[in-house]
Amino acid sequence: MTSTYDCTDRERRAEGLAHAQRAIAAKQCVVMPTDTVYGIAADAFSAQAVATLLAAKGRGRSMPPPVLIPRLQTMDGLAADVPDAGRRLAERFWPGPLTLIFHAQPSLTWDLGDTYGTVALRIPADEIAQSLLTITGPLAVSSANRTGQPAALSAGNALDQLAESVEVYLDDGVRPAEGVESLPSTIVDCTGERLRVVRQGGLSLEALREVDPEILGFGEVAEAPEQAASAEPVEPEVEPAEATERETESAEAEPEAKPAEAPAEKPRD
Repeated sequence: MTSTYDCTDRERRAEGLAHAQRAIAAKQCVVMPTDTVYGIAADAFSAQAVATLLAAKGRGRSMPPPVLIPRLQTMDGLAADVPDAGRRLAERFWPGPLTLIFHAQPSLTWDLGDTYGTVALRIPADEIAQSLLTITGPLAVSSANRTGQPAALSAGNALDQLAESVEVYLDDGVRPAEGVESLPSTIVDCTGERLRVVRQGGLSLEALREVDPEILGFGEVAEAPEQAASAEPVEPEVEPAEATERETESAEAEPEAKPAEAPAEKPRD
């Protein structure tokens, strides 16, 4: 039976987290607050649990959820071939509004959907989310709404859409918190020869380039050697600002992180 816990009350928060831990272990779904919206979470290592999450949202395998992790060290257990620039971004901006796409460790037996051998990782800054991740380990998390509907900004919004498909609702008030922008995380693909922004969100390209000056912005393409040597400027195929606007308008407030298409210069597994 679905249970809702008021996490603004210390005792109810403890009860809710304990129930959520049991639900995750039983391959059930949990709704929890994240940095900007509410998310629906499931055990990332259980194909059954992830399938239940996708079914609750009315979503297919073509849009696999990202994985939220409790600490930076977890990244190396889930991701392979982590580039130095990607690691520096994680060290600088986690916890926070940055999702990084890596090649997944080939030894993992999980099934998040059609990921093409990749995994999208993030450490959230939300206190309740971090508390749950600490006791459960990595969770597959998607925005807590039916596909095509507005993202849930409260536990009540999520309950209205997901109802009894979720075992536990952790209610910690409205998201985003007052004074916080309701922007999705910025998503960076770290699987190619150069890092590449595939969705512009709460973390600016300027901030990313302070860590990795070579990162490609959304819609930007790497210059061929003969173009780089030319004195004539070469316009990008898509203006980054226009592409960012279209992407932001079409994205839900919390990423439904489908791994980016494999870079042409380095096909994925």
